[in-house]
Amino acid sequence: MLSFSRLRRVLQIRAVAARYELREFLRPGHRARDPRPRGERLRLALEELGPVFIKFGQALSTRPDIVPPDIAEELAKLQDRVPPFPSEQARAVVEQELGKPIEALFAEFDPVPLASASVAQVHAARLHPGADGGAGLEVVVKILRPGVEAAIEADIELLHTLALLAHRYSATARRLRPREVVAEYEKVLRDELDLMREGANCAQLRRNWLGSDLIYHPLVYWDYTRTRVLVMERIRGISIRELDRLRELGVDFGVLSERGVEIFFKQTFRDNFFHADMHPGNIFVDATDPKRPSYLAVDFGIVGQLTPSDQRYLAENFYAFFNRDYRRVAELHVESEWIPSDTRVEEFEAAIRTVCEPIFQRPLKEISFGFFLLRLFQIARRFNYQVQPQLVLLQKTLLQIEGLGRQLNPDLDLWKTAKPIMEEWMRRRLGPAATLERMRTNLPSLAETLPDLAQQALRQLARGEGLGGVSRKEFEALRAELDAAHRRQLRMTAAAALAVSAALVHAAGTGWTVGGVSVVSLLLAAAAGALAFRALRPR
Repeated sequence: MLSFSRLRRVLQIRAVAARYELREFLRPGHRARDPRPRGERLRLALEELGPVFIKFGQALSTRPDIVPPDIAEELAKLQDRVPPFPSEQARAVVEQELGKPIEALFAEFDPVPLASASVAQVHAARLHPGADGGAGLEVVVKILRPGVEAAIEADIELLHTLALLAHRYSATARRLRPREVVAEYEKVLRDELDLMREGANCAQLRRNWLGSDLIYHPLVYWDYTRTRVLVMERIRGISIRELDRLRELGVDFGVLSERGVEIFFKQTFRDNFFHADMHPGNIFVDATDPKRPSYLAVDFGIVGQLTPSDQRYLAENFYAFFNRDYRRVAELHVESEWIPSDTRVEEFEAAIRTVCEPIFQRPLKEISFGFFLLRLFQIARRFNYQVQPQLVLLQKTLLQIEGLGRQLNPDLDLWKTAKPIMEEWMRRRLGPAATLERMRTNLPSLAETLPDLAQQALRQLARGEGLGGVSRKEFEALRAELDAAHRRQLRMTAAAALAVSAALVHAAGTGWTVGGVSVVSLLLAAAAGALAFRALRPR
């Protein structure tokens, strides 16, 4: 049930919605008395409600296919233009975390932030000469907002309560697994509050892509990094939002959009470590070579990884989609237990074909991949599809990539760009060579552990313990039952043979008889009856 603090938060949300007259989003015919544009009022409301709601607005801003342009343009300001907190507070956090005055830490520290977001803000600075082994390199200092932890904690608790109520009282909500989705979202938000983790994420991405001409990740200065402060190399590029400036420089938007798709799929399947917050505020362009532009990434608070099973099923699903193998798509959904095992595969296959067939060989400008996913989920829900919380980040990131790609190049063919990457992954991970390589890799450890496993099994048997949870007593009972069944089978076979012999002797009509029936035949028939009785009688 709702506690007093949570009830108060619900009332606050209602009050904010009323103050900014957001009723028109629920009632299209409603006319707001506030003269400000609806997008601005929505943005201001989300800013007032705090980080959780700001991030919701950030996600919406990348979806021009479902959000009107005026609202998307206004919500885009949430990505790095959230009102900053005072520079005095920023300095205090840095000094508290690093234990030194700001002047001792940096030769220069700009009090005006470069960017301000929902969880943290970023200031430009310069290291002291020699502190970095050089002449004082330019860096950026990312600082958590004071009090942001408590604000996020309160909203997370509220989301848990609402998810519990939805699960309890709505069958549709239960199928969407709201509690698991909120738990996954909570993990993402909590990870964002630890800047040491963000630094580690950046370092991993940097190693994965070091030397690549597709994307660059900054260097982390660990001596200046703590839980609430992160110091990284400053990168200089052009924001992906500055499309007019990029056009003036002659940047090839077709190459840029295809490279974005390539980066996403390689991060997901080659590295299994992908940047999961790819909104335009976090992406810059290096236009040094306009014909082969590259990306510069920032803000690594949210990254995603998949389990090997999910990665394989996703890869096979993508590959089946690319090849229009709708039967395999349906089978994979059943095998991965994303839909119930008793689902009629033929029906699900037909439904998937209805959704997928129109998208192929058509440019992205004519069909939204987001709309395609929405239709697919709607159809899957008819087959009791279970939402996979571990895939929420991947789905969100893929939609962000689509939104970005559509802005750069409306004719981008997402499938054409991704398919070669998927085929290469399938060959490398699921082909015969990969299977042989896994066997070769695992053989030494298997050979090393087999003797230990054999000795452990012998010790279990010597102690009267069974293998695989079966005791010696249970094993002996099973063996006795098998022996009894074997004896019954032998008796029935012998009884049948004696009965046939009795019939043959009677037909021959030889030997002594009693009432016209051969004595030998009678004896054989009696023996057959006795054996059959022993075989069939209850134990």
